[in-house]
Amino acid sequence: MTPARRPLTPVFMFCAALVASSLPALAAEPATTATPAAVPAATPVAEGTLCQGFGPQTPRDISNVLGKNTVKFPVAPAPDQMNLCNIHMHTNAEHRGPGFMTASVSDQGGFICNDSDKVTPSELEDPAFGHGTFDGVKPGDTIEVHWVYSSCDVDPGPGLGSCLSDACANPTLRVESQVFLVVNDPYALDFMAYTYGGNTVEGHPQPRALPLDTGTPVVFPGSTTGPSYSQSTCSPLQVTWSVRPKCARVDITSIYEWSLAGNVFDEDHSHGVRELVTAPELLAPIR
Repeated sequence: MTPARRPLTPVFMFCAALVASSLPALAAEPATTATPAAVPAATPVAEGTLCQGFGPQTPRDISNVLGKNTVKFPVAPAPDQMNLCNIHMHTNAEHRGPGFMTASVSDQGGFICNDSDKVTPSELEDPAFGHGTFDGVKPGDTIEVHWVYSSCDVDPGPGLGSCLSDACANPTLRVESQVFLVVNDPYALDFMAYTYGGNTVEGHPQPRALPLDTGTPVVFPGSTTGPSYSQSTCSPLQVTWSVRPKCARVDITSIYEWSLAGNVFDEDHSHGVRELVTAPELLAPIR
């Protein structure tokens, strides 16, 4: 059956937020076995300036299973056993993976979906003519969306502060990640299908759904991300990451709709990316 076209909606940071917040530990669970792959060279770090004494850092190349950082912490529960506390996105993928291996040539940094060069002229047309309700994202862009979960008894809200409370200042955190290629196409995925909208399952705030059919997520221990951190300025926070290895296409109009609807996260723009972490001392082995 031909899917019905979605009517055009009128048009008109967490990792970055994590930088200023105080959160706690979690660790890796066994991930899908992957073949070690060549990793792009890191920006040179002067001898002696690589941050010392920190747990594993993020983002990383999820195809590279190697790492020398042995700091361990309890693995976060499955997402359906935790409380969704934030959803946000970054322009370009922070991680590098099988479906998003190409380094962006933009000042933004990060990586883009492998088939970014196959987007058609019509898919590149902006239905908002440059005046969309969500800043920093346009058709043809790659984005990495993060669904953030907390062990605290909290409700979803803006920034990382929503992931903790006075009674729970040191939560276990988990991030589910999906990289999308943004296109102008009503037959592409509808981002609203993955948003919150007050959805609760067995007492836990949850997104309406998480992306499927983009490969088995690679799960590993890491940190918070965002452009304030680097290989010389590490994040002290610990996060269980679950990163899907393939890109999916998402309709730009549905992202505008999420912003226009006034989401509970107060998200109206895309965030910057942290440079890929490549130093083995800052990466945990993926098992």
